[in-house]
Amino acid sequence: MSTSGRRPTLAVVGATGAVGRVLVDLLATRADVWGEVRLFASSDAVGTTIPVLGRDEPIRVLEPGCFEGVDVVLFEAPEDVVRIWAPLAVESGAVAVDGSAAFRLNADVPLVVPEINPSATRMRRLGIVAAPRCSTLVLTVALAALHAEFGLRELVVTAALAASGRGRIGIDTLRRQTSEVAGDPTVGSRTGDLRRAVSEQDDDPFEAPLALNLLPWAGDAGEDGWSSEELGLRNETRKILGLPELRISATCLRVPVVSGHSLTVHAVFDNEPDVARIREILDSSAGVIVYDDPAKGEYPTPADVVGSDPTWVGRVRRSLDDPHALELFLCGDNLRKGAALNCVQIAELIAQEPAGSAQHA
Repeated sequence: MSTSGRRPTLAVVGATGAVGRVLVDLLATRADVWGEVRLFASSDAVGTTIPVLGRDEPIRVLEPGCFEGVDVVLFEAPEDVVRIWAPLAVESGAVAVDGSAAFRLNADVPLVVPEINPSATRMRRLGIVAAPRCSTLVLTVALAALHAEFGLRELVVTAALAASGRGRIGIDTLRRQTSEVAGDPTVGSRTGDLRRAVSEQDDDPFEAPLALNLLPWAGDAGEDGWSSEELGLRNETRKILGLPELRISATCLRVPVVSGHSLTVHAVFDNEPDVARIREILDSSAGVIVYDDPAKGEYPTPADVVGSDPTWVGRVRRSLDDPHALELFLCGDNLRKGAALNCVQIAELIAQEPAGSAQHA
C-alpha cells in the first residue's frame, strides 16, 4: 500500500465494544506499523479517550468525511453500520476490514484467515476484506493443514459459544445472573426455579437464563430450523477452505462461559488419518497448540485459553466406527484471535502490500 512515504493511518470503528477494546489493546503488542490511529464509537462515548500506542485518543463519531486520509478502517460494529459505512470508507480511499457478518459471504469480498489464505487480501474487488465469525476461525485454523494432507470430506461440529459472543451486554448479563443465583442451593433443583431466581431486563440478549444453564440456540432464526450461527459456520468454512460442496452439520449452543469458544469436531477425510501424523501437522501449524494428555488432566478449556492467540487442540483420537474419521476438541479466545487479532493481522497484511498489487472493481 502506497502511503507517500508516511506510515499508514488506521481507524477503528466500534472501539469501545468488547472486541474493540481488545483490538485497541492489541495494537500496542504488534509491530510498529501505524502512524495515526482514529477511534470511532457511538455518540454516548464522545468526550472520552482511550490510550492507544502511548497516546490518549479521543472517541469520534461517524460523519461525512471522517475517513479522509485513512488507509485502513477496521469495523467491529453491527452489520447495519458496516453496510453503510464500509463502502463510504472505500470511497474515501481506505480499505475496509469487516469484522461483522455484513460482507462475509459476498463473492467479491475475500474472507481471510492470515494463517490460511493471506494472499486473498489482495482480491478485494470492492475494496473490502472480511473476517470470519469467531467459531469459524477456531475451526479452520486447526483444519486447514489437515485438509491439505488428508482431504476433508465431511464435518459434524458442536460449538459451545461463550456469552461474550454477544458483546459486552452478553458478559454483563451472565455476570448479573450468576450473582443472583450464586450460593442458593435450591436453584435448579425444581422446574422453573432458575427462571424465577434470575431477574429479566429489557436488553437481555438471551432467550432464557444462561447462568447455571445451557441454551441449545445461538444467533437469529434461519431456514428450516437452523440458526444464523450454524449456517454462518457452515458457509464461511466452505469459503475459507475453498470447498463449496463440503458437507457440514453444525449445532451452536450458548454456554455460561464469559469468554472462550469450544468446539467438538467429527472430521471425515478422503484418506485415513494417522493420529501420530495428525499431531505432527497440528504441532507445526501456525496458530495452533496441541495440549492433549487426558490421563494427566491435560486438555484445553475456555478458562485456560482466555488471553491467548492460538487455537488449542485436545482429545485427538481416531473414530471408533470409521477409519477415515477423526475426533477433536478445540478452544479459542473468541474476543482475541477469534475477532480482534484476526482483523489486526489482516490490516497489517494490507499495510505491507506493494503499491498496485490489489485487484479492484
